[in-house]
Amino acid sequence: MSRWIRFLLAIVIGAAGGLFYGWAVNPVKYVDTTPDTLRIDYKSDYVLMVAESYSADSDLALAARRLALLGDTPLIDTVREAVLFAERQGYVDSDVALMRQLLSDLQTWTTPLETQAP
Repeated sequence: MSRWIRFLLAIVIGAAGGLFYGWAVNPVKYVDTTPDTLRIDYKSDYVLMVAESYSADSDLALAARRLALLGDTPLIDTVREAVLFAERQGYVDSDVALMRQLLSDLQTWTTPLETQAP
């Protein structure tokens, strides 16, 4: 057997063994992951889905609860970051408008606890 054939055979066997080990013997297990671990592109998509839901049902409290799953960052900052990302990435204008409307409504929203007298 030529030297090159043995070399290529060793590469193929090593790659196949590595793939088998990684997929069958010891695959990665994601346990208890939360939406706040998402990348900005997925967070922006999530904010867009919340904005679409909010435009359909007009329940700002529910939208705020859904957005709170994205972490400890203030909701307005989370939505603002998503809007900026959407504009940079060329999201459809109607989608950006939905996200902007959600941002605008969140900026003027007071929670029930804020409206109660001490």
